[in-house]
Amino acid sequence: MLYCTLYDYDQTEEKTLRQTPTIPPAEIARQLDLCDQVRALLDRRPGEKRAYVDTYGCQQNEADSERLRGYLARMGFGFSDTPEGADLVLVNTCAVREHAEHRVFGNVGALSHTKRRHPDQVICVCGCMARQDHVADRLRRSFPYVDLVFGPQLLWKFPELLLRKLTTGKRVFATDDVPGAVAEGIPVVRQNAIKAWVSVMYGCNNFCTYCIVPYVRGRERSRKPEDILAEIKELAEAGYKDITLLGQNVNSYGKDLGLDIDFAWLLEQAAAIPGDFLLRFMTSHPKDASDRLFDVMAQCEKVAPCLHLPFQSGSSRVLKAMNRKYTRESYLDRVAALRERAPDIVLTSDVIVGFPGETQADFEETMSLIEEVRYDALFTFQFSPRRGTPAESFDDPMPPAQKSANFQRLLARQNEISAEKHRAYVGRTVRCLVDGVGTDGRLTARTPGNRLIHLEGDETLVGTWQEAKITDSSTWALFGTVESMTF
Repeated sequence: MLYCTLYDYDQTEEKTLRQTPTIPPAEIARQLDLCDQVRALLDRRPGEKRAYVDTYGCQQNEADSERLRGYLARMGFGFSDTPEGADLVLVNTCAVREHAEHRVFGNVGALSHTKRRHPDQVICVCGCMARQDHVADRLRRSFPYVDLVFGPQLLWKFPELLLRKLTTGKRVFATDDVPGAVAEGIPVVRQNAIKAWVSVMYGCNNFCTYCIVPYVRGRERSRKPEDILAEIKELAEAGYKDITLLGQNVNSYGKDLGLDIDFAWLLEQAAAIPGDFLLRFMTSHPKDASDRLFDVMAQCEKVAPCLHLPFQSGSSRVLKAMNRKYTRESYLDRVAALRERAPDIVLTSDVIVGFPGETQADFEETMSLIEEVRYDALFTFQFSPRRGTPAESFDDPMPPAQKSANFQRLLARQNEISAEKHRAYVGRTVRCLVDGVGTDGRLTARTPGNRLIHLEGDETLVGTWQEAKITDSSTWALFGTVESMTF
């Protein structure tokens, strides 16, 4: 086992950290004062004030919504499970997939009915979609009942923007292309007492040709290491059992700080914090996945034995067109290096089928890579053009029917592999974290490798580590019983 030691941060290095744009603490304090002003305005109205927060997309959006809830709680809002009757509705959007964008517009359209029944309801749309000019223009023209629109870089100014809406009565659109910055000190209301998200950095510098993220979330900017470690320590002391470190590419962490640290170092420091918790992280870009990172994963017991390592295509030619900055061969080298250190690692990935210009031969290379790596699970997508990205204008000769057939073939084969992998668990006893109750009344739990288990058991086990005997499996889950209850 690697004996990790906590880093003693040298404050004399502070000047180097300022290379990363930061919001001054005094400005965050001003936003908190503005929260109090919003609360004073709302207190003039009778009854308890309720907010509904609807989040789409990735875990980073979930983490952003937790900070927005923190501001809302400071303003005096309680929280509702439905937009009906809520005094404020906040829709935090995702721009990565076309399907998510259509869902957002459909659900925002449905809010016209709640607004008609509750004319004082304030409707806000934020997140990645809101940062796109064509989306903001559509919201302005076609959704006149939407009161406030802002992008992710201005999340820290939410109190100021909302107060402007409440005091002027005018719609507020804050969608300018402003540089992203790191804002510490925003209050957080977490939705879960067992699992927590911790952002270690924001933005992306990779500019994959299909991806809108660098355009809507800005360039990479890392949080100070002592702020991240303090947050993890606080979570551990509060009893959180499963902590996920977030970034568009966590393996780029620290490059903008001017310090001799990287993500492997940060992960090692986090693992040295006392407490009974497991560390996960996402997402890792293959071009930056280092041997040092794999060493830390293999040797630090608190680091979960799983990795999400998106490959996107098995064809080096397509990877070059995607601007992924690695080849099929170098990706497979990273997988081999990881499995040499951690043979039982649970490996998941993303793959895009039907990227513009992909040939049938390219697709066959993707299929052969899946056979060679044998992932535990895949997140599979048919290419969806994003407005404003280079790939939007790429030639795309493959017929849609062929793309669909390829997608279904890939999905069917991966489901077979996933089912085979899950069958290998049957008869084993595994440690797992009981994290909730499913719709069928059974407990839900996760192995350290993040495999879902449906368990027979009592709700009092939620939030505890248990030993589970795996009795059955399916393509997507394991089934078992608690072998010996521990609290």
